[in-house]
Amino acid sequence: MCNTINMSKRIIEKKAWPELFEDVLNGKKQFDLRVADFDVNVGDILIMKEWDPELKKYTGRQVKKTVSYLLKTKGLKFNSQSEIDEHGFVVMQLK
Repeated sequence: MCNTINMSKRIIEKKAWPELFEDVLNGKKQFDLRVADFDVNVGDILIMKEWDPELKKYTGRQVKKTVSYLLKTKGLKFNSQSEIDEHGFVVMQLK
């Protein structure tokens, strides 16, 4: 978990499928769930590029957001692996 401000902002570009991209664009979705295969810190800039999975190309639309909170799950011991395998995770947006 990390919530300190990063002094050197990094720009991170990621694909976003149309339904999820649209929800971020209109403000309905204010979180992003990703496999943690890249380095990211609070203060970094995430550029989400809309990806059309049928045409297998970018649409040209993008949205830029600042990372304001991180929860990294690797190493957290709040459930057993068998519970995670059976049920997965749920991500909730809170207001």
